[in-house]
Amino acid sequence: MNGVTALKPVEQKNAHLSCKVNGEPAQVSVMPCKTLLEMLREDLQLTGTKHGCELGECGVCAVLIDGLPALSCLSLALDAEGRAIDTIEGLAEDAELHPLQSAFADLGGAQCGYCTPAILLTSKALLDKQPNPTREQIREALSGNLCRCTGYQQIFEAVEEAILRISQAEKQAAAGTG
Repeated sequence: MNGVTALKPVEQKNAHLSCKVNGEPAQVSVMPCKTLLEMLREDLQLTGTKHGCELGECGVCAVLIDGLPALSCLSLALDAEGRAIDTIEGLAEDAELHPLQSAFADLGGAQCGYCTPAILLTSKALLDKQPNPTREQIREALSGNLCRCTGYQQIFEAVEEAILRISQAEKQAAAGTG
């Protein structure tokens, strides 16, 4: 081999991490090189988070980490240690859809649906931070989420409809009629 020594592969050991996923404690053993996307899909079978470009350019893998949108394809699973991770599987409560989900269904905000989980979670983060955003604020918040089907108009309208539905539900709850 002309004086060249072949390197022996380094055996990686699994790392153990604890986090909360969709409000539930999770203990996961993963290879240190595994992304959060891979951990969610392969180890926890939460397949609502989608593979996209895996370069951080399309946004279809977005999840919420401690309430903020994050690209799971660019985050190591190990970075989830002690954090709260929310995926699309945790958006609905019991059998009731989140107002964002029902508005998207009612107004055609989802067509093929591939980008929808990430858009819904990113929209939720926006509404948690700014309950009554303008169209421009919605557009800016969703600018990292690419959709090839809808042209975005129905998406923006669905987020605006969800704002109305959330407001109405809050008013009913305050009045004791919800």
